[in-house]
Amino acid sequence: MSTTQHAIPPFHLAFPVHSLAAAREFYGELLGCPEGRSSDAWIDFDFYGHQIVAHLAPDEVGHRATSAVDGDAVPVRHFGVVLSIPQWEELADKLRAAGTRFIIEPHIRFKGEVGEQATMFFLDPSGNAVEIKAFADMSSLFAK
Repeated sequence: MSTTQHAIPPFHLAFPVHSLAAAREFYGELLGCPEGRSSDAWIDFDFYGHQIVAHLAPDEVGHRATSAVDGDAVPVRHFGVVLSIPQWEELADKLRAAGTRFIIEPHIRFKGEVGEQATMFFLDPSGNAVEIKAFADMSSLFAK
C-alpha cells in the first residue's frame, strides 16, 4: 500500500475517531494501511502514500450532511483515495468479504459521461465517511 517515491507531494489529513483501537483495526488491518508514529492521542497511517492521522476526539466524529451527486446522497464530509480500476475492484471485493456496510454500494458513477468513475462509500468505526474511487482513464480525474 505504501509508496516510497511520490510523483506528487503526499497529502496530509487529520480526522477524529472515538477509539484508537478501532481505528487501528479498521485502517491498519482491514484497509492495510501501515502504521507510522503514534501516541495515546493519535495514530499516523500510510493511506496509499498519503499521511492520514486519526486523532482521539469522540465528540467530533460522524458525518451529518449529504449532497446529491448523480443520484446518490454523498456525505459532504468525506475523504478517500483514487485507485486504478483493478485496485478498486480488489478492495471492493475485500470489503464485501469482510461484511462492510456500504453507505453507497460500489458502482459506476457518471456512466458514459466525462468523469465516469467507479466509486464506493463506507463509514469507519467512528462514522467518518470514506470514498474510494477509480477512473479507467486517469486523465479524466479533473476533466470538465
